[in-house]
Amino acid sequence: MRGQHYGVIIAGGRGTRFWPLSRSSRPKQLLRILGENSLIRETVNRVLPLFGRDNLLVVTVADHYEAVRRELRFLPAANFLIEPQGHNTAPCIGLAALELIARDPDSIMSVLPADHWISDPPAFSRTLKGAAKLAREHDALVTLGIAPEYPETGYGYILTGKKITGPRGLSVYRVQGFKEKPSLRNARRLLRVRALWNSGVFVWRVATILESLERYAPSLSAGLKRIQGAAHARGLGAAPAHLRAVLRREYRKMPNLSIDYAVLEKAGAEGRVLTVKAKFGWSDVGNWAAAYRMLTKDRHGNAGVGHWVSLDSRHCLVYSPKRLIALMGIENAVVVDTPDAVLVGDLRRAQEVKNLVDGLERQGYRKFTR
Repeated sequence: MRGQHYGVIIAGGRGTRFWPLSRSSRPKQLLRILGENSLIRETVNRVLPLFGRDNLLVVTVADHYEAVRRELRFLPAANFLIEPQGHNTAPCIGLAALELIARDPDSIMSVLPADHWISDPPAFSRTLKGAAKLAREHDALVTLGIAPEYPETGYGYILTGKKITGPRGLSVYRVQGFKEKPSLRNARRLLRVRALWNSGVFVWRVATILESLERYAPSLSAGLKRIQGAAHARGLGAAPAHLRAVLRREYRKMPNLSIDYAVLEKAGAEGRVLTVKAKFGWSDVGNWAAAYRMLTKDRHGNAGVGHWVSLDSRHCLVYSPKRLIALMGIENAVVVDTPDAVLVGDLRRAQEVKNLVDGLERQGYRKFTR
């Protein structure tokens, strides 16, 4: 049957802002931060009723493939696409589009990050269905935007334009532009003009995104076409050795581009991007502060996973599944205990953990980040 709806889960990032729990060999999507399941398993469980096993693809990098495959062993092996290296979201999405255009030239794809949190999965599924209808009827690139709850500097923002008629129950707008991670001052200004958080969830016709990559990112598109030619319409899942060699060669030459920069910002300037103002409870779980916001707090605003006690401490986060952590007289702290490294820092500076990891690697402590 043609014109099917596929889910594509992107599972290629490291998630260094969750160090020391996350490592290059144990990326964020495999962590159990908010419950018994890993973030990627929660993502799959959330959308499996909508797409089914056969219509759910996972794109991951070679270094993480075995771990991701073990976590999701119930999915067909041919539905795992392996990037030779992480190269941002545009090549990743392009690779998935090649697989789907071979399966079903008239298909729709929903792009889903592996490590997000959704509080209302049924509402999320309804929104994806409506966005798919919107993408087909308007031949548009559709983004899901989230009404901001506070001036977040770690998210991108969507500037909305004219409201248009969309599927029943959806608030749909033309996109005027995108703003990357702003300063706090600019984030407050964006809230005043009712900009939306960019969720990183996208819906479009597979043919439309491939045409858009050719139009706006021709060098990247050329590499994808060479990969497509080497695949000989057999698909990219469980790629044979000769195809893996082509993937490695072409990925080395591809520009490192996000799909936002490669396509959406340019297409938005031409009025080809729509956004749905979504209502399903969302976080990208981007750092320890984001995890803190979603955990249950005690009466002093402290939250934790594992073993911890507190005396005269407020608004702290503890992650310590093995050893007891005792807090005394501190505020706004994050403490993360792992077997070989401990993080103690200001919870309000959680975005900077990535910089800390970069510093560790420069100073010769790479073994603590692997």
